Amino acid sequence: MQQTLFYVSLVVILFTLVPLIRHDFWIFRVFEYPRLQKLVLNFTILILHQVYRPTDISEKVVFGLLIFNFLYLVYQIFPFTIFGKKQIISTKSSADDRNISLLIANVYQDNRESDSYLELIKKCNPDVILLVETNSWWQQQIDVISTDYPHQLKVPLENTYGMMFYSRLELRNSNINYLVKKDIPSIEAEVQLKSKQWVKLYCLHPEPPVPQENPRSTERDKEILMVGKSAKDCELPVIVMGDLNDVAWSYTTELFGKISGLLDPRRGRGFFNSFNAKYFFLRFPLDHIFCSTDFALSGIKRMQSCGSDHFPMYV
Repeated sequence: MQQTLFYVSLVVILFTLVPLIRHDFWIFRVFEYPRLQKLVLNFTILILHQVYRPTDISEKVVFGLLIFNFLYLVYQIFPFTIFGKKQIISTKSSADDRNISLLIANVYQDNRESDSYLELIKKCNPDVILLVETNSWWQQQIDVISTDYPHQLKVPLENTYGMMFYSRLELRNSNINYLVKKDIPSIEAEVQLKSKQWVKLYCLHPEPPVPQENPRSTERDKEILMVGKSAKDCELPVIVMGDLNDVAWSYTTELFGKISGLLDPRRGRGFFNSFNAKYFFLRFPLDHIFCSTDFALSGIKRMQSCGSDHFPMYV
């Protein structure tokens, strides 16, 4: 058992160190995702080490490294716990002309529970809706809300990168962009609040760094950082939202925050893991909403599963 613990400990330490290598190949980026899982596994192994105490010097060294590894993971995760500092102040005002409510969801293209999403939209009654992984079938099902959401931008695609944007608020300067690839769209638009204030929205769904999609993170990172630069240069209040296929604590997301100056509503409030809805032990925060310092937060919720592998997010 001691030998097994020794090698498992080395693997956990290795999985923690691999993301520190700034390389775009997927094997280096994918291990950024399960930070909480690594923490739980690390803690479990530390407990087992107390039962099966290390005897020789190599086992004791690895045990010491595990303690440092655990503390490092706690340090990385702490900002996203309820004990961390909130980046966005809270407000109890939810019926103000300056408010905006947003619903984002990766519907999973082959999912057929469109009625669940229609019920969710009715329940949340958001001002703006972003649905990704939408094709022509999804457009036909969701377009029944067009009367309530007359302002729309839609790019139904069969490659799992379709996007549909619905708003009850007036739009201007709205565009569908292809920032890094001709078949990966993104949306930018300005919406007018009831107070007449205009707000700039960016909607993204870049490719994940996985072998079956794109073995390198270059295009994903480039798209995220391009939007970050654009957000920084924007004179209006800004919101960036979508399935970024990147976790809240990754190097790219942190760099995006530094470049854009945008804030993460999860910091100091919880993880709000939106993926994977199917397996509770493999959940990460992949669906994001960032905003400029112009905003306060009246609420953030992870909504119930609607048949997709992602939970919808409501802010």
